[in-house]
Amino acid sequence: MNSNNQTTRLYHSALSPFCRKVRLVLAEKKIEVELVEERYWESPPDLKRRNPAGKLPVLRHRGNMLAESQAIIEYLDEAIPSPALMPSTPLERHEVRRLCAWFDDKFNAEVTVPILTERVWKKITRQGYPDSRVVKDGLRAIKEHIDYLATLLETRRWLAGNSLTLADFTAAAHFSCLDYISDVDWDRSDALRDWYATIKSRPAFRSILADQVPGIHPAPHYAELDFG
Repeated sequence: MNSNNQTTRLYHSALSPFCRKVRLVLAEKKIEVELVEERYWESPPDLKRRNPAGKLPVLRHRGNMLAESQAIIEYLDEAIPSPALMPSTPLERHEVRRLCAWFDDKFNAEVTVPILTERVWKKITRQGYPDSRVVKDGLRAIKEHIDYLATLLETRRWLAGNSLTLADFTAAAHFSCLDYISDVDWDRSDALRDWYATIKSRPAFRSILADQVPGIHPAPHYAELDFG
């Protein structure tokens, strides 16, 4: 319960990995939240009032407006300590932050943005037809990322170590957006498929798996917990 009884509200976009990572952490922390869908591409005037950068997500929590997904989820982990989603040692926390940055920067630029822009956002914003060459580049790049993550999971239970952390939710947020349109080759790595099946089976994932984006139908296996 919020200390000032003000509703926790997340201004978001359903197929944004940055918004999804915040939704997942809120759910894992069992924080009830009101979701407000924003058509951010139309530059709504209230968005810059809430976040001068004009970006989503924006979270209203305990009367404060919070922006930038990584800053938000680290704030949530400190403000609501249980369950803890950051490890106890500096080196372990570094690894969590490194992998969060890997997904939000490198994976996002090489995979998430090219594929979602061409397959989803061009359709939603009516900005033309998808460029198949860009999509192919993204699908080629995701193979390298899957192979890298598979090597991590050879010696770890979770991506950043042996406990569930913010890195797992950040990665799952990106993969879930791509899985919505069936653009992850889960057969490439049993280890990664098992990791994703495990995390998508958590109660925190329920609202994500229930998402329905107007005009974009989810893949048949998207909400199935025993996919693959």
